[in-house]
Amino acid sequence: MSNNKSKSEIESFDPEVYASIQKELTRERNNLELIASENFPSTAVLEAQGSLLQNKYAEGYPRRRYYGGCEFVDQIEELAIERACKLFGAEHVNVQPLSGVPANMAAYFALAKFGDTIMGLALPHGGHLSHGHKVSFSGRWFNIVHYQVDPKTELIDYDVLLKLAREEHPKIIVAGASAYPRTIRFDKFREICDDVGAYLVTDISHIAGLVAAGVHPSPVPYADIVTTTTHKTLRGPRSAMIMCKEKWAKNVDRWVFPGIHGGPHMHTIAAKAVCFKEAAQPEFKEYQKQIIRNAKTLEVEFTKLGYRLVAGGTDTHLLLVDLRNKNITGKDAEEFLGRAGITVNRNTIPYDPQSPFVTSGMRIGVPAVTTRGMRESEMKKICELINEVLMNPEDKKIVDKAAKDVKELCGAFPIYASL
Repeated sequence: MSNNKSKSEIESFDPEVYASIQKELTRERNNLELIASENFPSTAVLEAQGSLLQNKYAEGYPRRRYYGGCEFVDQIEELAIERACKLFGAEHVNVQPLSGVPANMAAYFALAKFGDTIMGLALPHGGHLSHGHKVSFSGRWFNIVHYQVDPKTELIDYDVLLKLAREEHPKIIVAGASAYPRTIRFDKFREICDDVGAYLVTDISHIAGLVAAGVHPSPVPYADIVTTTTHKTLRGPRSAMIMCKEKWAKNVDRWVFPGIHGGPHMHTIAAKAVCFKEAAQPEFKEYQKQIIRNAKTLEVEFTKLGYRLVAGGTDTHLLLVDLRNKNITGKDAEEFLGRAGITVNRNTIPYDPQSPFVTSGMRIGVPAVTTRGMRESEMKKICELINEVLMNPEDKKIVDKAAKDVKELCGAFPIYASL
């Protein structure tokens, strides 16, 4: 992608792919990205991700490779590990996992065997597929016991969780979520695990940036193994990593390679190294604080407009909005808002009467709009635009006006101007 008059290589050779890339660039520039798991990495991260390091096979680990010519990628992987350990205060880090699900797979098998009992938060209550859903490897290869949120508070009830753990005797308890808006008490999870003799695996894929910046409690002191993706609030490449206590380092490393994959993606590891350096800067901490302020602003504004928020609001980067009192489904909300250039995703709410394909809720996250530089005043405008569209989805004049306002708002906070 280039602004130069001369054509880029991809534009010259493959105009079809180039055209789609340009359309996606236009979409990202002109739309409000409110999907909680998406963000805009820096051009430095993108440059590393698209570098010639993708050419290099490097099976094994630094200074213990099964290929020659790895001296420079060894330097990069060691740098990524060093930076991640310092950033999170971890004893050991593996930066090779290709994405979040394989990272969780390696974590589970480092501590358990086929058929062992694992407890994880149920998907409709905010969990993730890899935390034990029946369609996932985790639900097929392990005996899964799901815990749920309290029907009244929509929060994890740690007393109920302890009672369930004493009944089920799990080998692993998984703490983590993809749609849980409140603070997770990792210290409480540790107490429960110690009570029943279970290992604690925490998946902080959504909140890793918040944890790194110290605006959410860290699981690192409490968990046996911590997994995370690197592209959400951490604002790095689309990938993952594993942190663990030193005593689990060999097990984790063996399950990542050769247990699950072969050659690591060295270009992506380089991009992780860049993102870890970015996350260590003072500006990153301020960015994460602004994420919290922006999310809390949306909480206030949605509440003023009569929307019900799951768990009463948020402590993190996301909100889960119950749309039932507005007589709108999550599926419809996603479609209606998309017409105005506002990107959200439908999401189940706890004890949802709708199917996962329809849902009663929508999930809204602020990492990407915060990356653009938007603050509290812009959050108020965004909430106003969302409400206008949802209350008047068939009024073309109102929807078109909202789309125009969205484009103007995005234009005031540009991204990727040099691409």
